[in-house]
Amino acid sequence: MKPSDELLSIEKVTIHYETEDGIVHALNEISLTMKKGETLGLVGETGAGKTTLAKGILRLIPSPPGVIKQGRILFEGTDLLSLNENQMRAIRGNSISMIFQDPMTSLNPVMPVGDQIMEVVEAHTKNASKEEMYQQACDMLEMVGIPADRSHEYPHQFSGGMKQRVIIAIALACNPTLLIADEPTTALDVTIQAQVLDMITALKSRLNTAMLLITHDLGVVAQNCDRVAIMYAGQVIELGTLQDIFKRPQHPYTKGLLGSIPSLTKNVRRLSPIKGLMPDPTDLPPGCAFAPRCQYASDVCTRGVPAIYTLSDTHQVRCVLAEQEVNHE
Repeated sequence: MKPSDELLSIEKVTIHYETEDGIVHALNEISLTMKKGETLGLVGETGAGKTTLAKGILRLIPSPPGVIKQGRILFEGTDLLSLNENQMRAIRGNSISMIFQDPMTSLNPVMPVGDQIMEVVEAHTKNASKEEMYQQACDMLEMVGIPADRSHEYPHQFSGGMKQRVIIAIALACNPTLLIADEPTTALDVTIQAQVLDMITALKSRLNTAMLLITHDLGVVAQNCDRVAIMYAGQVIELGTLQDIFKRPQHPYTKGLLGSIPSLTKNVRRLSPIKGLMPDPTDLPPGCAFAPRCQYASDVCTRGVPAIYTLSDTHQVRCVLAEQEVNHE
């Protein structure tokens, strides 16, 4: 990737939650890059650290108990971790926007939806009149398929899918360079999920916005993403294009995820789930965090955290099996 193409660079970021019950190792030296206009899918089980990463980018980690221990988050060349709160407010909602998980709790119940979109526009637009800001709010509602004359209505007058459209309108109101979508369809039924994702993808292309799509649904990733990062216990364990991950998976965890998906072509009696549970983030095992669940684990897996090995220009994996393959070649 050329430096001029790079939009976001996350470099060895570590985030802990320091609680009375112990230190939660939410993110452990995680590194990722994104280029302008691309869609990166971030996949992992509940508790893998996906939402912590999203909130870390926007500096929304609650402190206490959250502590960003180390690392850099470079957005368009600027380290977001070095900015003060006023500087971050200028970036949030303007250059970087986020669609949160639950549309039912993300909107103010006593404020018309049009006013909620206007709030974002007002915060980031200088010298605009109320009429201009209201018109922009109406335009955003129309863009997500909601008639402008419903701008005076309240959230309780909308269905779940329509509320999510309002949230998308709020997130895109200032034409951000990066959109973080944290499981944007979790609370919606399957038909509405497809409509919302199609709409996000279409608007992203229209506005040339890069998107970090956080999900646990590999089907959603296959339909909407350019590249995929697989997360496990606060680390990226495999990163590649759709072809790399779906056709040539290398990490045993990635293979397990793909193996647990029902097949449309094979007639099988049972699915093949990954045995065991993700480790307690307050007590991570030594070495590779996936080793206790891995059928290929050996003594070397517990001696230290595996390095990231580059298999091709687009494909990286954190596993000693990859090291053996690289050395064999």
